[in-house]
Amino acid sequence: MQIVTDSGTDVSLSEQERKELKVNVVPLNITLDGKTYRDGIDITPEEFYPILAESKGLPKTSQPSPGDFVKLYKELAKEDPDILSIHMSSGLSGTLNAAKVAAGMVPEANITHVDTKTLSVASGWQVEAAARAIKKGLSKENILDLLKKIGDATEIVYTLKELKYLIHGGRISHIKGLIASVLNIKPFIGVEKEKGTYIQIGQAITFDRALSGIVDLISKQHNPGVKLRAQVMHTFNPESAMALREMIDKVFQCTWLPVGSISVALGAHPGPSMVGVVYAPEEVFAELV
Repeated sequence: MQIVTDSGTDVSLSEQERKELKVNVVPLNITLDGKTYRDGIDITPEEFYPILAESKGLPKTSQPSPGDFVKLYKELAKEDPDILSIHMSSGLSGTLNAAKVAAGMVPEANITHVDTKTLSVASGWQVEAAARAIKKGLSKENILDLLKKIGDATEIVYTLKELKYLIHGGRISHIKGLIASVLNIKPFIGVEKEKGTYIQIGQAITFDRALSGIVDLISKQHNPGVKLRAQVMHTFNPESAMALREMIDKVFQCTWLPVGSISVALGAHPGPSMVGVVYAPEEVFAELV
């Protein structure tokens, strides 16, 4: 069985690990100043945000086309017709729907689709878990059960300094966004699990308080000192990312995955200041060790 995913899952695997675990990534697209880039192929976060800072326009993102998936599905089916296609939330992107349309055009493949109901590394954790479970020989049914277990246990929350990018992208209510922007409020944004859409779960009046507020939110869900699997991610704000990690480390026993930048296609929506964390009880991943 092979895996297909999209760049919106931010899989934390090296290129060599992806090859070994048969994880294939289809890029989303970003358009800025009339030029379109393939996420993670034509442009990196280090290249994108300086361009964004100089631009008078605002970025637009688009999902892969069904044709992008058809091409990959057909290629993979020549080696193994069983494919697990795992994608960022259908509540935030049409990527999963494009993948399902494509599957109908590749009858030679046996494709199972998974809606992670989340995004970024919260989705990526499910992709990696599936890949490692396949390598261990787990059945497809057991893998799907495992992914649901991980999805139910995993939370994502982020905050940011400015809201104009989220407002422009329609990711939050325009009126609510304007009010928050005027008041200089820093929201805590998460993803609810039923439809996989954004929800505001708190707010602070300064960015520093927002970072500490994220730690407080985690403390309401998990007792201080418990063992968590955690990963801090950012758009183009590594200093704040490390500050958040240090704050969390003082309260919980964390198994840390590397701090990194989220994909450009995701980061184009919150803008360069975003910092967030994905976390879950360490015990949920015990069977993959």
